[in-house]
Amino acid sequence: MTPQASSSINYFSKLEGFQRSPAGLEWEIWKKLRLIWVTGTVLPLMASGGAFLLDGLEYTRAVEQFFYVMVGLVILHWALVLTLAIGCVIVMLMKGPAYVADAYAMDEPSPASNLSSNKRV
Repeated sequence: MTPQASSSINYFSKLEGFQRSPAGLEWEIWKKLRLIWVTGTVLPLMASGGAFLLDGLEYTRAVEQFFYVMVGLVILHWALVLTLAIGCVIVMLMKGPAYVADAYAMDEPSPASNLSSNKRV
């Protein structure tokens, strides 16, 4: 195939007359995801640091256990934010423009051949 011929192929042909759905809640959430992620990461780690300071800068068993709980909370929060981001991307893609695939001509069998092929021997 020549380079000129391959450049004329349009892999993404949009469906004519398709009206895109208006943007909704997914874009508002998408724009706030960075703030949600940072807030949910910083607050538990600050609480862990505060517990360390309130305990007199001693690394006791209770402070260590609280630190691990906060780290677990941060990891859970990251997983939930990632899930929310994936959901936003899916909704954005689904609301996007519709595309048409290449036509595939199928050979229709004649009714006479269907009758003969359905007979049992």
